[in-house]
Amino acid sequence: MTDPRTVRRQTVVVTSMASDSHTWNLVYLQLLLEELGHDVVNLGPCVPDDLLVARCAATGPAFVVVSSVNGHGHQDGLRVIRKLRAHPALLTTPVVIGGKLGVDGRSAARAHALRAAGFDEVFEEVADPAAALAAFAASLSHAAPRDLGPAPLRAAR
Repeated sequence: MTDPRTVRRQTVVVTSMASDSHTWNLVYLQLLLEELGHDVVNLGPCVPDDLLVARCAATGPAFVVVSSVNGHGHQDGLRVIRKLRAHPALLTTPVVIGGKLGVDGRSAARAHALRAAGFDEVFEEVADPAAALAAFAASLSHAAPRDLGPAPLRAAR
């Protein structure tokens, strides 16, 4: 049996986007992820893109959860994932987005566009978002990293 005090907990970043001012959903996600055994860095509401990228690069999270409730998640998400994927340290970091991603309900095309832009998973107004996120988090320990070509060279220290 493994002693839980000796197990290294993975860090997860939870965030909204610059146009999204909700807070309660972020607290809920944080509590859920902590219950699942993760350490959480909750960046809060209205997070500017550059701050999100900088904090993710500095933290080196196991994955990033982007939450939206204002209906602009699709357009903001496309911008945010491009910026995250442009940073060499975040090329293969799993990133998920969920919530109200548009003002017109669920859209397979919208979810497809977000995945094609670089999100690993899209949770759009699912019946049980907590179960969906928990399943995603559990799958990370079994999944191979995304193959995006050779890793960037890093300078020796």
